[in-house]
Amino acid sequence: MKRLAWFTPLPPERSGIATYSVEVLDSLAEIYDIDIVVDSSPLQLKEESGRRISAHDFLWRHQKDPYDLIVYQLGNATCHDYIWPYMFRYPGLVVLHDGQLHQARARLLFQQKRYDDYRVEFEYNHPDAKSDIAYLGISGLLGSLNYFWPMLRTVVNSAKVLALHNMTLVQDLKEQFPTACIERIRMGVSDNSVTRSKEDLRAKHNISREAVVFAAFGRITPEKRISQTFRALAATSRLIPHVHLLLVGESVPYYDAVEEARRLGVADRVTFTGFVSNSDLDAYMSCVDVCLCMRWPSSGETSASWLRCLASGRATIVTDLHHTLDLPALVTRGTWTVSIGSDTSISQENISKLNTNTQSKTPLCVSIDIMDEEHSLQIAMYRLARDAKLRQKLGKQARAFWAAHHTLKCMQTDYQRVIDLAINNSQLVKAPLAHLQSDGCDTTRQILKEMGTTVDILDEL
Repeated sequence: MKRLAWFTPLPPERSGIATYSVEVLDSLAEIYDIDIVVDSSPLQLKEESGRRISAHDFLWRHQKDPYDLIVYQLGNATCHDYIWPYMFRYPGLVVLHDGQLHQARARLLFQQKRYDDYRVEFEYNHPDAKSDIAYLGISGLLGSLNYFWPMLRTVVNSAKVLALHNMTLVQDLKEQFPTACIERIRMGVSDNSVTRSKEDLRAKHNISREAVVFAAFGRITPEKRISQTFRALAATSRLIPHVHLLLVGESVPYYDAVEEARRLGVADRVTFTGFVSNSDLDAYMSCVDVCLCMRWPSSGETSASWLRCLASGRATIVTDLHHTLDLPALVTRGTWTVSIGSDTSISQENISKLNTNTQSKTPLCVSIDIMDEEHSLQIAMYRLARDAKLRQKLGKQARAFWAAHHTLKCMQTDYQRVIDLAINNSQLVKAPLAHLQSDGCDTTRQILKEMGTTVDILDEL
């Protein structure tokens, strides 16, 4: 069996990629001999999961008995910070979960007060950008503008193979980096077809059995378009009294959704569950009618929670994004021009049908135009709230799409292909910037020094 070192956060870390890695590793466990390399925090090391080892132990293991391939699961969250120095020092397969890494890289370098390194990396990643932009980043003035400068070149050029979950992003990056080896791995999620009693969960949260329940899953952040959802819920409830919103996930310190629900007058129609375990997540999906899987701005991520909603056979509402344009969807562009404001009523005559953007494909979700978001979302929620047949049809088509493209078996097949490609890729890869490679060497040597291992012993290994 080929030996892999797999860098990733794992549960109990509350990260979508941590949950994702568990499912991937389970599917690959009988094919490869895998050491799971986590950071050294007690959170990651207190629970044993397969062959979980500290990143502190990676270097001497790799020196003594080199791995056939190192796999890095890379995203923007802080739980991936420990991966960066190893990724540049020991090239491998990088599975990129976000289409931009500016946010993560800037945060990490600024925490270490490495402002010159940030400037050098920014200029390397974006040689055509004005150099003054880096100083805006250092001053903390870029904000969401960092999406325009994703800082991916260092990662692409230092990887043996780069893999993404979205074909549009793969094609975009291949155009930018024509000599790089860039592949697609379809994201897969487990089957969620088991029918559970939705009455029990609704009763637990005092939600009527007759209510049409919309739900959003994951951390409750402004990027999930929660404010827009509250306003659309208020507009819809004036015509359809039995509508409810379920927010399944933990809150974040920088956004008070509870207070906003009160301010917009929908607090009595919104239920906050707080964090729920993965084992309970499927049950919550089974008790709702429509799943809200919107996001803006977007890092080009593929939403695992959206795929789980598809697997559960639920109608979904998504944001119409660049990397999801190929999805067959019902959209609210064109003849849908009725405004649903606080002083406007909705007539069924004006909203008689949905436009389509399916190119003869079967639609599997409703897509919201970000340029007309609140108007489009209000219309979509109203239509789905009153049309049970449409919800059922979309749910059936959603599950068929999941079964064809996003099962765990699909993901396993793609991983095997890409892993074998990376193992056999003999192209010489070097760190694109000198300080990146020295970071990895200096970091790992310092780790071993702290553990009482001399550099001489390290070299002998």
